[in-house]
Amino acid sequence: MSSPPDTVSTVLARGRLGTWTVVFFVIAAAAPLTVVAGGATTGYAVTGVLGIPVSYLAVASVLAVFAVGYVAMSRRIVNAGAFYTYVTKGFGRPAGVGAAFVAVVGYNAMQIGLYGGFGAVLAGFLGDRGIDVPWWLCAYAAWAIIAVLGVLRIDLNGKVLSAMLVGEVVVALVYDAVMLTHPADGRVTFDTLSPSHIFAAGIGAALVTAITGFVGFENTVVFSEETKDPKRTVARATYIAVAITGLLYGASAWAMSVATGPDKIVEAASKDSTDLMFNLVGPYIGAELVTVGRLLFITSLFAALLSFHHTEARYLFALGRERVLPAVLGRTSRRTGAPKVGSIIQTVLAAVVLAGYTITDADPIVHLFFWVTVTGGLGVLILMTVTSASVVAFFIRNRTDDGIWRTRIAPALAALALASILYVTIEQFDTLLGVEPASPMRWWFPASYGIAAAAGLVWALVLRAIRPEVYRSIGLGAESAKTPLRAPEPVRQPA
Repeated sequence: MSSPPDTVSTVLARGRLGTWTVVFFVIAAAAPLTVVAGGATTGYAVTGVLGIPVSYLAVASVLAVFAVGYVAMSRRIVNAGAFYTYVTKGFGRPAGVGAAFVAVVGYNAMQIGLYGGFGAVLAGFLGDRGIDVPWWLCAYAAWAIIAVLGVLRIDLNGKVLSAMLVGEVVVALVYDAVMLTHPADGRVTFDTLSPSHIFAAGIGAALVTAITGFVGFENTVVFSEETKDPKRTVARATYIAVAITGLLYGASAWAMSVATGPDKIVEAASKDSTDLMFNLVGPYIGAELVTVGRLLFITSLFAALLSFHHTEARYLFALGRERVLPAVLGRTSRRTGAPKVGSIIQTVLAAVVLAGYTITDADPIVHLFFWVTVTGGLGVLILMTVTSASVVAFFIRNRTDDGIWRTRIAPALAALALASILYVTIEQFDTLLGVEPASPMRWWFPASYGIAAAAGLVWALVLRAIRPEVYRSIGLGAESAKTPLRAPEPVRQPA
């Protein structure tokens, strides 16, 4: 039996993050320019669905409702485990561990999939300037830098991300203005913003593409232990992140359809791929500004890689601190306060996956960037659906003065809306992947989460049988490290 980690090394660095630093972290994870130039265009091309812009706005509306209950929980529970902890408090420890395993798989998929986009885009940028390098070499260059940054102080990383993010947003807005002032056929159209697209064929693929663009906003809670005022910071950062990303994504995806014409956006996206936005604005602005945009697209991908690396490391930290996984994962660096072991494991895993894609010569954009990141988005969609329902369950048992809207109505509405999106997403996953309906691949990716959830459930039951003291500490967060055998639970939760 492994010994419990010591108290000093199992507490994340306190008070280093303010509201806007957290906002920069989570929007950097969402990677605005990556979503606009990469996710939206690839979504148009692969799915053939015109409703990408309205999908972003619809998803933003649903996530705003989801955030109501999510934020209410954050005021009661401060834990880097986020979804894992909330599901534990609502539905019990076995369900919580199952959710944790889904989170580990989903955020791994998001982070590692982004290496494909980064490697391919950087290789293309260098190739245009006469420097011929393979995509995998560019990906491994980013991997090496992130391996170092992943074990440094979290506030230092926040400064790096904030500088990149401001540049991204400014360039995206400038490009949007250029595209909207130079519409195809001289006429601004709103066809791709029509609500009718929400009920069109293939909308599940469009919705999960949109969900993927928002993945990261929920990580305000992951950084809660490191904020100066968790109860206020998390709420503010969550709402700000949803508002900024939702409006920017919807506007940018729509602007591209205006510049090409709604009837030509899918064809243009299929032809130009991630170069589409830059090709559309190129004739109207200086070459220098196009180059700046391309560079910021590359740094956007890097920022997302770094942010998701931190998220994954903190999930592993939360599980290690409670000894659900090996206790060594629950140790932080005494010098930087970073969860170093989880960071190193994430680095090693990414290196192995990249090697596999390199050896098999798979397409880094379609097979790694798009397929794997949208699968990560599916995992987060599953977690948000279950978490919304768990919020209702939690507040039914734990009466508060937060009001019925925050504790019952909003989370219940979010659960229903997210469950509906989840259903059509899985039903239309073949459209999302661009494969035949009979292809077994349409089930392989969703099935990975069923396997992960089942493994977590079984492991929780094993812990209950053979290590009851560990089982009792599930969901306690930092309290489990301080008094792992007798820690009183701050709120009532199911067995």
